[in-house]
Amino acid sequence: MEPQLFPFPHFILPGIFDSLCSVWTGDDFSAPTPNIIIMLMDDMGWGDLGVFGQPSKETPNLDRMAAEGMLFPNFYTANPLCSPSRASLLTGRLPVRNGFYTTNAHARNAYTPQEIVGGILQEEILLPEMLKKKGYISKIVGKWHLGHRPGHLPLENGFDEWFGAPNCHFGPYNGITTPNIPVYNNSEMVGRYYEDFQIDRKTGESNLTQLYLQEGLGFIFTQALAHRPFFLYWAPDATHAPVYASKKFLGKSQRGRYGDAVMELDYSVGQILDWLNLLGIAKNTFVFFTSDNGAALMSGIMGGSNGPFLCGKETTFEGGMREPAIAWWPGHIPAGAVSRQLGSVMDLFTTSIALAGLVAPDDRVLDGLDLRPVLFNNSIIDRPIFYYRGNEMMAVRVGPYKAHYWTWSNSWEEFNKGINFCPGEEVAGITTHTQEEHTLQPLIFHLGRDPGEKYPISVLSHEYEAVLKHISPIVDEHKMKLVPGMPQLNMCDQAVMNWSPPGCEKLGKCLTPPKSQPVKCDWPH
Repeated sequence: MEPQLFPFPHFILPGIFDSLCSVWTGDDFSAPTPNIIIMLMDDMGWGDLGVFGQPSKETPNLDRMAAEGMLFPNFYTANPLCSPSRASLLTGRLPVRNGFYTTNAHARNAYTPQEIVGGILQEEILLPEMLKKKGYISKIVGKWHLGHRPGHLPLENGFDEWFGAPNCHFGPYNGITTPNIPVYNNSEMVGRYYEDFQIDRKTGESNLTQLYLQEGLGFIFTQALAHRPFFLYWAPDATHAPVYASKKFLGKSQRGRYGDAVMELDYSVGQILDWLNLLGIAKNTFVFFTSDNGAALMSGIMGGSNGPFLCGKETTFEGGMREPAIAWWPGHIPAGAVSRQLGSVMDLFTTSIALAGLVAPDDRVLDGLDLRPVLFNNSIIDRPIFYYRGNEMMAVRVGPYKAHYWTWSNSWEEFNKGINFCPGEEVAGITTHTQEEHTLQPLIFHLGRDPGEKYPISVLSHEYEAVLKHISPIVDEHKMKLVPGMPQLNMCDQAVMNWSPPGCEKLGKCLTPPKSQPVKCDWPH
């Protein structure tokens, strides 16, 4: 059974029921600018949803969302790690274009830990900046991860409101060698993880998902009451290690603590969709659910499932980059539809600005597609999917075929420390621990017949020859026209950590940073 927490959002008090009734009329407040909600999970795998075959069937609300909307079995992130994928969602551009990659070593994953010096570039145009042109009010709830220094935070990049944190909820730290991560309310911190916002590392108990849910519901209500178009970027991180769930959900799942977190997120999705219906704005609200990268298989039973796909987070095999994805918009997207479209998180940028009636910027290359023909007519748009790891294009998918030009999982050094991106799934010659180049003779798989990427098509076959002939010019054109952005994930410095975030003075939580000593970041994967 699904735990019942808040049968009615706790911010709705008897004194404002009259205001609620002005929204809650049952009518559709249709407008040329639909509301937009993007729900981005953290390290949730393709195989974590019941609708994708998870045997415990513990995601009834997401399964209902799929039944009422459109399911995307072939939807991809832009990178197999958190920060670059989030930068790509909000810019509609590959990480190698928007600067969220490293050149410190070949084909290495990089992200924005506390010591990162860089962040999202000011010349990048983020989705909320575009939507502001049509009067949208935008809020991010949860994890940002595009930089924590001045100039890189959400309210400096188009968002009007923010409740959440700039980094992962790692910790607890001692505040001497490393500060705990701050939690922000808009432009100032209101506390820190493990100090003011508790996560019990032993039991996994935390009420953060409930806080994020209430922040989202409250924002929706406020904007609906004002009849303003809104963009809600709801990015909880409960399924990222260390995994957490609130007390009412702990111990409820057959899958352990990770399943508890999934159940609470599923419950939260259901609450948001029900709230849209209750407020009478469901038919004017486009909602999209997905994840930032594949499940973290290196976490064992504390990680998720990537279904039939090979490996997981940090790899460019299918398990690292194919994501659960559902689009929902009653009265616009046909219920119960399944799309065969190759989709990408970058499409959410382009599609959202098109839904808002805006024209895409023409002064830069956008990698995202406008999916409106797919959403409304279940059309198929021919397009490739490029799989990047750091500064290297590792693979490309065209139709059902995927060609690997480089392969590796992680280094022998890291593997021998017990870090395994493909536990129990090693495939000889494919999930290698050294970087293997296949540019002269790429490994090609048919993902329909072989979703697990275990059986490369014979290079001697006519099929291989025909596929390579089709794919090669696509890759050549992509590489020829690619203009990489300035890499933002090269330099690290202990002095730039979250020692004294804005607002720390009011709380007495400012800490003394060490002397600045910039160094090249070490990215082992």
